[in-house]
Amino acid sequence: MKEKIVEQIENYALSKKERPKVQFAQIGVVGAGTTGQRIILMIATKGIEVIFLDLSQEKIDQTYREMAEELDSRIEHWGMTSGDKRAVLSRIKGTTEYKDFKDCDLVIESILSKVREFSVEIRKNIFKKIEEVVGRHAIIATNSTTTVITELSSELVHKDRCVSLHFSTTAPGANVVEVVRGLHTTEDICDGINKFTTLIDKIPISVDESPGLISVRLFVALIGEACDVLMEGVASKENIDLTMKNGLGLPLGPFEMADKIGLDKVVRWMDNLHKEFGDLKYKPSPLIKKLVRANRLGRKSGKGFYSYDDHGNKVIEKVKTSSCN
Repeated sequence: MKEKIVEQIENYALSKKERPKVQFAQIGVVGAGTTGQRIILMIATKGIEVIFLDLSQEKIDQTYREMAEELDSRIEHWGMTSGDKRAVLSRIKGTTEYKDFKDCDLVIESILSKVREFSVEIRKNIFKKIEEVVGRHAIIATNSTTTVITELSSELVHKDRCVSLHFSTTAPGANVVEVVRGLHTTEDICDGINKFTTLIDKIPISVDESPGLISVRLFVALIGEACDVLMEGVASKENIDLTMKNGLGLPLGPFEMADKIGLDKVVRWMDNLHKEFGDLKYKPSPLIKKLVRANRLGRKSGKGFYSYDDHGNKVIEKVKTSSCN
Protein backbone atom coordinates (compact mmCIF):
# COMPACT_ATOMS: atom_id res chain seq x y z
CA MET A 1 0.00 0.00 0.00
CA LYS A 2 1.33 3.33 -1.00
CA GLU A 3 2.29 5.46 1.97
CA LYS A 4 0.26 8.64 2.39
CA ILE A 5 2.23 11.84 2.51
CA VAL A 6 0.77 14.37 4.91
CA GLU A 7 1.84 17.98 4.54
CA GLN A 8 0.85 20.88 6.77
CA ILE A 9 -1.23 23.47 4.96
CA GLU A 10 0.65 26.15 6.93
CA ASN A 11 3.74 25.28 4.88
CA TYR A 12 2.11 26.89 1.88
CA ALA A 13 1.19 30.09 3.72
CA LEU A 14 3.35 33.16 3.97
CA SER A 15 5.61 33.11 6.98
CA LYS A 16 4.99 35.72 9.66
CA LYS A 17 8.07 37.51 8.47
CA GLU A 18 6.85 37.60 4.87
CA ARG A 19 3.26 38.58 5.57
CA PRO A 20 2.49 42.19 4.63
CA LYS A 21 1.99 44.43 7.65
CA VAL A 22 -1.45 46.02 7.88
CA GLN A 23 -1.03 49.71 8.72
CA PHE A 24 -3.06 50.88 11.74
CA ALA A 25 -3.82 47.34 12.88
CA GLN A 26 -3.07 48.40 16.47
CA ILE A 27 -3.41 51.82 18.08
CA GLY A 28 -2.10 53.01 21.44
CA VAL A 29 -3.76 55.58 23.72
CA VAL A 30 -2.10 57.19 26.76
CA GLY A 31 -4.71 58.32 29.26
CA ALA A 32 -8.18 56.85 29.69
CA GLY A 33 -10.21 59.68 31.14
CA THR A 34 -13.51 60.76 29.60
CA THR A 35 -11.95 61.89 26.31
CA GLY A 36 -9.49 58.98 26.21
CA GLN A 37 -12.32 56.47 26.62
CA ARG A 38 -14.29 58.04 23.79
CA ILE A 39 -11.27 57.80 21.52
CA ILE A 40 -10.66 54.17 22.53
CA LEU A 41 -14.27 53.16 21.83
CA MET A 42 -14.36 55.20 18.62
CA ILE A 43 -11.42 53.21 17.27
CA ALA A 44 -12.35 49.78 18.68
CA THR A 45 -15.86 49.93 17.21
CA LYS A 46 -14.24 50.16 13.76
CA GLY A 47 -12.54 46.79 14.19
CA ILE A 48 -9.09 48.08 15.23
CA GLU A 49 -7.20 46.83 18.28
CA VAL A 50 -6.46 49.42 20.97
CA ILE A 51 -3.97 49.33 23.84
CA PHE A 52 -4.47 52.02 26.45
CA LEU A 53 -2.08 52.98 29.22
CA ASP A 54 -3.05 54.19 32.68
CA LEU A 55 -1.34 54.65 36.03
CA SER A 56 -2.49 51.50 37.82
CA GLN A 57 -4.38 48.24 37.37
CA GLU A 58 -7.13 49.68 39.55
CA LYS A 59 -7.63 52.56 37.09
CA ILE A 60 -7.53 50.12 34.16
CA ASP A 61 -10.29 48.02 35.75
CA GLN A 62 -12.33 51.16 36.39
CA THR A 63 -11.91 52.19 32.75
CA TYR A 64 -13.17 48.80 31.54
CA ARG A 65 -16.25 49.15 33.77
CA GLU A 66 -16.98 52.67 32.52
CA MET A 67 -16.57 51.69 28.86
CA ALA A 68 -18.80 48.64 29.39
CA GLU A 69 -21.45 50.92 30.90
CA GLU A 70 -21.19 53.26 27.90
CA LEU A 71 -21.69 50.31 25.54
CA ASP A 72 -24.64 49.10 27.63
CA SER A 73 -26.19 52.52 27.16
CA ARG A 74 -25.79 52.15 23.40
CA ILE A 75 -27.45 48.73 23.55
CA GLU A 76 -30.39 50.23 25.47
CA HIS A 77 -30.78 52.84 22.73
CA TRP A 78 -30.56 50.19 19.98
CA GLY A 79 -27.15 51.43 18.90
CA MET A 80 -25.52 48.00 19.09
CA THR A 81 -26.07 44.40 20.22
CA SER A 82 -24.59 42.42 23.12
CA GLY A 83 -22.44 40.58 20.58
CA ASP A 84 -21.13 43.90 19.26
CA LYS A 85 -20.25 44.92 22.82
CA ARG A 86 -18.26 41.74 23.42
CA ALA A 87 -16.42 42.18 20.11
CA VAL A 88 -15.52 45.80 20.89
CA LEU A 89 -14.25 45.03 24.40
CA SER A 90 -12.22 42.08 23.09
CA ARG A 91 -10.21 44.53 20.96
CA ILE A 92 -9.27 46.69 23.97
CA LYS A 93 -6.35 45.96 26.29
CA GLY A 94 -5.14 47.99 29.26
CA THR A 95 -1.53 48.25 30.39
CA THR A 96 0.72 50.15 32.78
CA GLU A 97 3.85 49.58 30.65
CA TYR A 98 4.94 51.69 27.67
CA LYS A 99 6.72 48.65 26.19
CA ASP A 100 3.31 47.24 25.19
CA PHE A 101 3.10 49.97 22.53
CA LYS A 102 5.99 48.41 20.58
CA ASP A 103 3.78 47.08 17.75
CA CYS A 104 1.49 50.12 17.52
CA ASP A 105 1.29 52.09 14.28
CA LEU A 106 -0.07 55.16 16.04
CA VAL A 107 0.01 56.24 19.70
CA ILE A 108 -2.27 59.07 20.83
CA GLU A 109 -1.57 61.02 24.02
CA SER A 110 -4.84 62.05 25.69
CA ILE A 111 -4.03 62.93 29.29
CA LEU A 112 -5.72 65.47 31.53
CA SER A 113 -3.56 68.16 33.12
CA LYS A 114 -4.88 71.39 34.59
CA VAL A 115 -1.82 73.64 34.46
CA ARG A 116 -0.40 74.42 31.01
CA GLU A 117 3.29 74.59 31.97
CA PHE A 118 3.01 71.36 33.93
CA SER A 119 0.98 69.82 31.10
CA VAL A 120 3.64 70.58 28.47
CA GLU A 121 6.42 68.93 30.47
CA ILE A 122 4.30 65.85 31.21
CA ARG A 123 3.34 65.48 27.56
CA LYS A 124 6.93 65.93 26.39
CA ASN A 125 7.99 63.16 28.77
CA ILE A 126 5.21 60.91 27.47
CA PHE A 127 6.32 61.53 23.88
CA LYS A 128 9.89 60.55 24.76
CA LYS A 129 8.73 57.35 26.50
CA ILE A 130 6.62 56.43 23.47
CA GLU A 131 9.51 57.04 21.07
CA GLU A 132 11.76 54.72 23.09
CA VAL A 133 9.52 51.70 22.44
CA VAL A 134 7.71 52.15 19.10
CA GLY A 135 9.07 51.36 15.64
CA ARG A 136 10.40 54.05 13.33
CA HIS A 137 7.22 53.89 11.23
CA ALA A 138 4.92 54.69 14.17
CA ILE A 139 3.17 58.05 14.39
CA ILE A 140 3.05 59.90 17.71
CA ALA A 141 0.08 62.21 18.23
CA THR A 142 -1.57 64.38 20.85
CA ASN A 143 -5.26 65.13 21.31
CA SER A 144 -4.42 68.40 23.06
CA THR A 145 -5.98 71.49 21.48
CA THR A 146 -4.16 74.36 23.17
CA THR A 147 -0.58 73.03 23.08
CA VAL A 148 1.21 73.09 19.70
CA ILE A 149 2.71 69.84 18.42
CA THR A 150 6.06 71.46 17.50
CA GLU A 151 6.62 72.27 21.17
CA LEU A 152 5.69 68.77 22.33
CA SER A 153 7.96 67.06 19.78
CA SER A 154 10.93 69.42 20.23
CA GLU A 155 13.00 66.94 22.29
CA LEU A 156 12.38 63.84 20.17
CA VAL A 157 14.93 62.19 17.88
CA HIS A 158 12.40 61.85 15.04
CA LYS A 159 10.28 64.99 15.19
CA ASP A 160 8.94 64.40 11.67
CA ARG A 161 6.42 61.74 12.77
CA CYS A 162 4.44 63.88 15.24
CA VAL A 163 1.01 65.43 14.66
CA SER A 164 -1.86 66.91 16.62
CA LEU A 165 -4.99 64.85 16.16
CA HIS A 166 -8.05 66.47 17.70
CA PHE A 167 -11.20 64.36 17.79
CA SER A 168 -14.46 66.24 18.28
CA THR A 169 -15.82 63.81 20.87
CA THR A 170 -18.32 66.12 22.55
CA ALA A 171 -20.56 67.25 19.68
CA PRO A 172 -23.35 64.78 18.78
CA GLY A 173 -22.71 63.14 15.42
CA ALA A 174 -19.41 64.95 14.86
CA ASN A 175 -17.40 63.15 12.18
CA VAL A 176 -14.38 65.42 11.73
CA VAL A 177 -10.82 65.20 13.02
CA GLU A 178 -8.58 68.26 13.04
CA VAL A 179 -5.16 67.16 11.75
CA VAL A 180 -2.35 69.57 12.58
CA ARG A 181 1.15 69.19 11.19
CA GLY A 182 4.06 70.59 13.17
CA LEU A 183 7.10 72.40 11.84
CA HIS A 184 8.89 69.08 11.19
CA THR A 185 5.93 66.84 10.24
CA THR A 186 6.42 65.16 6.85
CA GLU A 187 3.88 64.81 4.06
CA ASP A 188 4.01 61.00 4.38
CA ILE A 189 2.91 61.22 8.01
CA CYS A 190 0.00 63.50 7.09
CA ASP A 191 -1.03 61.09 4.32
CA GLY A 192 -0.87 58.20 6.80
CA ILE A 193 -3.05 60.04 9.32
CA ASN A 194 -5.57 60.86 6.61
CA LYS A 195 -5.80 57.13 5.80
CA PHE A 196 -6.34 56.37 9.48
CA THR A 197 -9.17 58.90 9.80
CA THR A 198 -10.80 57.33 6.76
CA LEU A 199 -10.57 53.88 8.40
CA ILE A 200 -12.57 55.14 11.39
CA ASP A 201 -15.09 56.95 9.13
CA LYS A 202 -13.97 60.47 10.01
CA ILE A 203 -13.23 63.45 7.77
CA PRO A 204 -9.69 64.86 8.20
CA ILE A 205 -9.57 68.65 8.42
CA SER A 206 -6.12 70.07 7.67
CA VAL A 207 -5.23 72.85 10.13
CA ASP A 208 -2.18 75.08 10.31
CA GLU A 209 -0.53 74.90 13.72
CA SER A 210 -2.24 77.22 16.20
CA PRO A 211 -3.29 76.89 19.86
CA GLY A 212 -7.00 76.11 19.96
CA LEU A 213 -7.16 74.95 16.34
CA ILE A 214 -10.51 75.78 14.72
CA SER A 215 -13.06 74.25 17.07
CA VAL A 216 -11.83 75.44 20.45
CA ARG A 217 -10.96 78.98 19.36
CA LEU A 218 -14.42 79.53 17.92
CA PHE A 219 -16.26 77.75 20.71
CA VAL A 220 -14.68 79.59 23.65
CA ALA A 221 -15.31 82.92 21.91
CA LEU A 222 -18.97 81.90 21.52
CA ILE A 223 -19.39 80.80 25.13
CA GLY A 224 -17.68 84.00 26.33
CA GLU A 225 -20.11 86.17 24.34
CA ALA A 226 -23.07 84.06 25.49
CA CYS A 227 -22.04 84.70 29.11
CA ASP A 228 -21.84 88.44 28.42
CA VAL A 229 -25.34 88.42 26.89
CA LEU A 230 -26.65 86.51 29.92
CA MET A 231 -24.99 88.79 32.49
CA GLU A 232 -26.29 91.88 30.69
CA GLY A 233 -29.83 90.54 31.12
CA VAL A 234 -30.51 90.47 27.38
CA ALA A 235 -32.05 87.00 27.59
CA SER A 236 -32.19 83.87 29.77
CA LYS A 237 -29.70 81.06 29.25
CA GLU A 238 -32.57 78.87 28.00
CA ASN A 239 -33.54 81.38 25.34
CA ILE A 240 -29.94 82.00 24.31
CA ASP A 241 -29.48 78.27 23.78
CA LEU A 242 -32.85 77.99 22.02
CA THR A 243 -31.93 80.83 19.65
CA MET A 244 -28.63 79.22 18.69
CA LYS A 245 -30.24 75.81 18.17
CA ASN A 246 -33.43 76.76 16.36
CA GLY A 247 -32.14 79.96 14.80
CA LEU A 248 -28.68 78.83 13.63
CA GLY A 249 -29.16 75.05 13.59
CA LEU A 250 -26.60 74.13 16.28
CA PRO A 251 -27.25 70.70 17.87
CA LEU A 252 -26.62 72.17 21.35
CA GLY A 253 -26.68 75.72 22.61
CA PRO A 254 -23.47 77.29 24.00
CA PHE A 255 -24.42 76.70 27.64
CA GLU A 256 -25.53 73.12 26.96
CA MET A 257 -22.30 72.42 25.10
CA ALA A 258 -20.19 73.97 27.87
CA ASP A 259 -21.94 71.73 30.42
CA LYS A 260 -21.28 68.68 28.25
CA ILE A 261 -17.58 69.47 27.79
CA GLY A 262 -17.12 70.42 31.45
CA LEU A 263 -16.84 73.99 32.70
CA ASP A 264 -13.45 73.34 34.31
CA LYS A 265 -12.14 72.22 30.91
CA VAL A 266 -13.63 75.30 29.23
CA VAL A 267 -11.90 77.58 31.77
CA ARG A 268 -8.61 75.74 31.19
CA TRP A 269 -8.93 76.22 27.43
CA MET A 270 -9.72 79.90 27.84
CA ASP A 271 -6.85 80.51 30.27
CA ASN A 272 -4.40 78.87 27.86
CA LEU A 273 -5.64 80.83 24.85
CA HIS A 274 -5.73 84.11 26.76
CA LYS A 275 -2.14 83.55 27.87
CA GLU A 276 -1.09 82.61 24.32
CA PHE A 277 -2.80 85.44 22.40
CA GLY A 278 -3.42 88.08 25.08
CA ASP A 279 -6.87 88.76 23.58
CA LEU A 280 -9.66 89.58 26.07
CA LYS A 281 -12.17 87.56 24.04
CA TYR A 282 -10.48 84.43 25.40
CA LYS A 283 -10.50 85.58 29.05
CA PRO A 284 -12.80 83.29 31.11
CA SER A 285 -16.09 84.92 32.07
CA PRO A 286 -16.54 85.59 35.82
CA LEU A 287 -19.79 83.63 35.53
CA ILE A 288 -18.05 80.42 34.43
CA LYS A 289 -15.30 80.82 37.02
CA LYS A 290 -17.93 81.29 39.72
CA LEU A 291 -19.63 78.03 38.73
CA VAL A 292 -16.31 76.16 38.66
CA ARG A 293 -15.39 77.43 42.15
CA ALA A 294 -18.73 76.07 43.36
CA ASN A 295 -17.87 72.70 41.73
CA ARG A 296 -20.74 73.12 39.30
CA LEU A 297 -18.82 71.62 36.39
CA GLY A 298 -21.68 70.54 34.14
CA ARG A 299 -23.04 67.08 33.41
CA LYS A 300 -20.26 65.24 35.23
CA SER A 301 -21.03 66.93 38.56
CA GLY A 302 -24.82 67.03 38.10
CA LYS A 303 -24.94 70.83 37.92
CA GLY A 304 -23.49 73.53 35.71
CA PHE A 305 -25.50 76.11 33.87
CA TYR A 306 -28.27 73.49 34.10
CA SER A 307 -29.11 70.59 36.43
CA TYR A 308 -28.76 66.94 35.37
CA ASP A 309 -30.05 63.58 36.61
CA ASP A 310 -27.88 60.55 37.42
CA HIS A 311 -27.85 59.55 33.73
CA GLY A 312 -26.58 62.94 32.55
CA ASN A 313 -29.95 64.03 31.16
CA LYS A 314 -30.87 67.66 31.57
CA VAL A 315 -33.62 68.32 34.09
CA ILE A 316 -36.28 70.12 32.08
CA GLU A 317 -37.63 73.33 33.56
CA LYS A 318 -40.52 75.38 32.24
CA VAL A 319 -39.10 78.13 30.04
CA LYS A 320 -40.80 81.43 29.34
CA THR A 321 -40.01 82.12 25.68
CA SER A 322 -41.14 85.75 25.56
CA SER A 323 -41.77 88.55 28.01
CA CYS A 324 -44.48 89.84 25.64
CA ASN A 325 -46.85 86.86 26.18
